[in-house]
Amino acid sequence: MDLQLTTKRLVLRPLLMSDVGLVIEMFTDHQIMKYAGGPISEEKINAEMALNIRRGGKGCVGVWCICDRASGEAFGSIALSPLPIDQDHTDWEQVVENQLPDGEIEIGYFLKRAAWGNGYATEAAERLLCFTFEDTSLKEVVAVIDPENKSSRRVLDKIGFVSTGTRRAYGQKLPGFSISADMYRVKHPSL
Repeated sequence: MDLQLTTKRLVLRPLLMSDVGLVIEMFTDHQIMKYAGGPISEEKINAEMALNIRRGGKGCVGVWCICDRASGEAFGSIALSPLPIDQDHTDWEQVVENQLPDGEIEIGYFLKRAAWGNGYATEAAERLLCFTFEDTSLKEVVAVIDPENKSSRRVLDKIGFVSTGTRRAYGQKLPGFSISADMYRVKHPSL
């Protein structure tokens, strides 16, 4: 399975240890992490980076680095990962090479501030969903957002997610969303 995914403007490639600088830049930024539990310390990022590059389900679960297709510049990340219910963070120990994690798989995305407002999150998420429903055995992807995160809500609306109401995730009650393979195929009948 080819895990490097391309769009007109982007390349999504598996996150590498060498991407730690990008991860630190994004996850220590108060504005980027405003709706995701707040900034994470550089020490914690360094200590957990090896877990964050794990891949499961033959590669379909994990984190991709979002890069500019023309320049190669890395400016974000997008992930398919196990949705935590009562924990406040993703349990990367559930991500095992040749099996899908138990439970729901969520999509999540982060961009450096310089990349905001260009439609990159929507483009990357749409491409990852195409990969998910065309090349993997996953039948549904879920998402949760902070109720104040209107930008993320717009991305989910654009790519076809539907509201599932308030649900428990990350140890709290949050707005939930989902999209099934069948729903995605209705929107994209060429699959």
